[in-house]
Amino acid sequence: MTKPMMDLRELVEKSADADLLKEMIGFAAERLRELEVGVRAGAA
Repeated sequence: MTKPMMDLRELVEKSADADLLKEMIGFAAERLRELEVGVRAGAA
């Protein structure tokens, strides 16, 4: 795993609001996947 990814994982694990941060990252990742699928499918 890359160093920045390890730093992010450490931050999430040490954060008091780890669950919120995990949800936010998950939401952002899902949205990016949706956008990528839309672009590849030629959606407007």
